[in-house]
Amino acid sequence: MVLRGIRVVELAGLAPGPFCGMVLADFGAQVVRVDRPGSRGDVSLLARGKRSLVLDLKRPRGAAVLRRICARVDVLLEPFRCGVMEKLQLGPETLLKDNPKLIYARLSGFGQSGSFSKAAGHDINYVALSGVLSKIGKSGDNPYPPLNLLADFAGGGLMCTLGIVLALFERTRSGQGQVIDANMVEGTAYLSSFLWKTQHMGLWEQPRGQNLLDGGSPFYTTYKTADGEFMAVGAIEPQFYKLLVKGLGLKSDELPTQMSIADWPEMKKKFADVFAKKTKAEWCQIFDGTDACVTPVLTIEEALHHSHNRERASFITDEEQHASPRPAPQLSRTPAIPCLKRDAFAGEHTEEVLKEFGFSQEEIHQLCSERVIESSKPKANL
Repeated sequence: MVLRGIRVVELAGLAPGPFCGMVLADFGAQVVRVDRPGSRGDVSLLARGKRSLVLDLKRPRGAAVLRRICARVDVLLEPFRCGVMEKLQLGPETLLKDNPKLIYARLSGFGQSGSFSKAAGHDINYVALSGVLSKIGKSGDNPYPPLNLLADFAGGGLMCTLGIVLALFERTRSGQGQVIDANMVEGTAYLSSFLWKTQHMGLWEQPRGQNLLDGGSPFYTTYKTADGEFMAVGAIEPQFYKLLVKGLGLKSDELPTQMSIADWPEMKKKFADVFAKKTKAEWCQIFDGTDACVTPVLTIEEALHHSHNRERASFITDEEQHASPRPAPQLSRTPAIPCLKRDAFAGEHTEEVLKEFGFSQEEIHQLCSERVIESSKPKANL
């Protein structure tokens, strides 16, 4: 795999950090998650392909253990607020002095500087501060968050993964590591570059929920079907819109022009009335195979079994029969090969990892007796 041989230490956190580490592991990196004493493991359930080391970083001896490990790895991924690692004497100045080739990835909500850098927050706060949340929501309603996908996983975890891969690539030229300041506010804002760049084009002149791409237009929204399901419509281009109208059994010459914004509310009602007369399956029979850009809104279970996704093997099933998306994108020569085994227990690989990094059995026993580390081997079922 493309990241084969890359050694990553991921300090345990929530959602974005574990996702970043999982992507790296899926594409071949050796990822060790450093869990806190007493931890139940990765509650985000994004520990695929990782090993677990339990280490108490709040104790000087524990911090010294991590420092010794980081002297021999390629990437450190830390998800804490600004200043936490420095308090532990594990800041980038210290670790890069030990290992000038280290990629020190800092994944935070608000970044390593600025008045909010030490504040708590969650996805909704980061999306709000980026400006994007103000654009999401129905007409006349409050803005509402798009689950916790946008800031946590796209602007945070995935952007941090990109930063790590970029830094690893640059290191092949310079031989030097560097510090990555990945944060969810700026990551989300960067993802919304299209929104910013098109401000002057009139795409967002109407109030929230009344524009071309935010559910305001009758040809870019969802409609309820006779069986209480939904269809998604994205017929923006004129030729696609023509096929939409045809599939609905309407006549173009009896309707307002597509881009008549004043008529959009009435058109949405007309389209809604038509969609409500047939089931989702019936609409799929009408629109599948056409360029009308009309697709069913699938549930998670339906997405798993949809013919297109099955043909592409878009989802994988682990040894515990839990399904999840296959790593993306696909690489032709060095594709990701995700681990299908169960997630590691917290501390399952503590001794194994420490031995790999040169710790003697005597040192391990001492660290364990001082409760600097914890080891939790799975028990056999007899």
